[in-house]
Amino acid sequence: MLGKVTVIAFHRAKPGKEDALRQALLALCGPTRKEQGCLNYDLHVSADDPSLLVFHENWTTKADLDNHLASPHIDAFRGVARELLAEPPNITLWGEAKA
Repeated sequence: MLGKVTVIAFHRAKPGKEDALRQALLALCGPTRKEQGCLNYDLHVSADDPSLLVFHENWTTKADLDNHLASPHIDAFRGVARELLAEPPNITLWGEAKA
């Protein structure tokens, strides 16, 4: 994939872990937004289901995204993910449609 990469990443909390997951994901925002190539890294909570959270991210390049995925803060989140997530994250990559 060449050029800007958009990521949509859904995370579902285990019952009773909604707030803990939200806090853990929010903690990723600060360091991630400082990373090279991060255009935006925004966390959203479903208006209908507080257990469902989604990141909307844009990266300058796929290499920048790959570096993010290898970062210490993402690795630290992986260490607590099993406690918080009801299922594996659903992460999709998108490229901008051009005429």
